[in-house]
Amino acid sequence: MALPSKVQYIIIGAGIHGLSSAWHLATKLKAKSKGDGANILVIDKNSIASGASGVACGVVRNNYFQPAMRELMAHSVDVWESDPEAFHYHPVGYMQISPKVMEQDIANIYQEQKAIGYESNFIHGEKQSFDYMKNIFDDWQAQGITSVLHEKRGGYANNTSSIYGLAKKSENEGVRILTGTTVKGFKSANGSSAITAVETDKGTIECEKVIIGVGPWLRDIWNMLDLPSKISIKDEKGNMHHDYPMWKYWFLTEGVLGVDPKTQLTNDGNMPPVIHVDSDAPLYSIEDKTLITDNIWGIYYKPDFHFDGIQGGSSPYEVDMPAENVKVDPYGPDSEEFVIGNDFAHMWTSALAFCQKRFEDKSKFFKKGSTGGLGCFTPDNFPVFDTFRENVHIIADSNHGYKMIGVGKLVADEVLGEKSSLLDPFRFSRFIKGELHPVSQSPFPWS
Repeated sequence: MALPSKVQYIIIGAGIHGLSSAWHLATKLKAKSKGDGANILVIDKNSIASGASGVACGVVRNNYFQPAMRELMAHSVDVWESDPEAFHYHPVGYMQISPKVMEQDIANIYQEQKAIGYESNFIHGEKQSFDYMKNIFDDWQAQGITSVLHEKRGGYANNTSSIYGLAKKSENEGVRILTGTTVKGFKSANGSSAITAVETDKGTIECEKVIIGVGPWLRDIWNMLDLPSKISIKDEKGNMHHDYPMWKYWFLTEGVLGVDPKTQLTNDGNMPPVIHVDSDAPLYSIEDKTLITDNIWGIYYKPDFHFDGIQGGSSPYEVDMPAENVKVDPYGPDSEEFVIGNDFAHMWTSALAFCQKRFEDKSKFFKKGSTGGLGCFTPDNFPVFDTFRENVHIIADSNHGYKMIGVGKLVADEVLGEKSSLLDPFRFSRFIKGELHPVSQSPFPWS
């Protein structure tokens, strides 16, 4: 495809956010008789699903301690459910299995899920929780669990397949997708902060509005837009913190146990929900019985024929260097620096065995190889969805991205002048206003 010299809407990033925005914007333009997909160009420096969306575990859930996140996720689940076949979406449900320290948090989530009409079951009490899990998996053996939140909706999707499904929907609406095109900078008119053109390695494209959904590469685009690398934040006590870094990176730890996915079928022979276990019980090695950790830990896992095994992950860790020094490229499995090692395999397979007896002799089947990826996080670890430079709509997902397929629909509304109340809690202004999202007891920074 030849590089156009001008287009009304430029979307940067051919992952979950960019392509969801393109598809929804195209359909909304047509519905309003304001154009169609021919008014939209998606560009990506690599290829479709070549970034974080292409290595995502694919879990879709509502389980969040933050009310605003729950409402936003319920909206996204609606979008996943709108075309499960095209999105390669498996609505098997999701289970949050937790210790006593998290019980009240999970009880609150359940009550607020009921308030928004999101179907789930809540089981509390150690014996009741154990019995509930044994009724699903007869080899369940995790100790110290006092609550189970069983979401009946949610599940998982196959990562690259779902992104190509979005690409097809976008192209069917006339959207053009130009891969192998790297953004080098932005232009604005004299006396205005609004962006008038995007500069790429293939030439300059004039535009009226820009949508940015580039995941871990947002730090670089942010800098090109001359947005602040350090900000002021008011904490929950009203104290102001100045010169706080806008971005930080976390390394995401995920892998695959190379066994038949049917190994994880439920007692009644069905595909199980996605399992997420947080525990404050000491975790010991399944190999030599040595202590791995006595701090709170968490894992998630699911059978996945796309990965040809049991796929999942554990708590990420913060990259111990300033964001500007982190090398995002080469990304994911191609990185030489940010890939999982034996320590993750040891911890995760031991945790699987802690949960279910069927995994006690399976650690040797962990698939060796480079997996994982970087996530670009905001100061409070939650997304920023806002407009900058007058006409640039930024989707800074703080690594909540893949499951948020519906954000593109809401951003498309905002591009066309219709503000979304679901996005309001995620404005950039929350930092200086002190309107931060509440923090849970979970070992995961995004829960």
